[in-house]
Amino acid sequence: MITANQLVAHLVGDYLLQSDWMAQNKTKSARAALAHACAYTLPFLFLTRSIPALAVIVLTHALIDHYRLARYVVWAKEWLSPTPPKPLAMCPTGYDPEKPPWMAVWLFIIADNVIHILINGAAITYL
Repeated sequence: MITANQLVAHLVGDYLLQSDWMAQNKTKSARAALAHACAYTLPFLFLTRSIPALAVIVLTHALIDHYRLARYVVWAKEWLSPTPPKPLAMCPTGYDPEKPPWMAVWLFIIADNVIHILINGAAITYL
């Protein structure tokens, strides 16, 4: 179960503690992605002292953000529709390129956040 405290920790870590340098470079540089993931994990110290849980939070956050893994989840779910999705290379957010860009970006951000929150909740609950 995901708690309000976990949601607040996620929002503080992902938005308040992320510098512009981290945001601009986390997909280009593993160092920037790891710096962001470490800063992101700091609020979770108020929720758990479990080293395995914190390790899962920091490592999955770095990997998901650096490689933009949420776009693969978004793109894969499109296979559930009657027509197959366009090639992933044409879909920078995972959504069809015909979707309005502002909507595709916001839906991608929401999907990315949901993935992080679910992983964090599982890590804190089970580790």
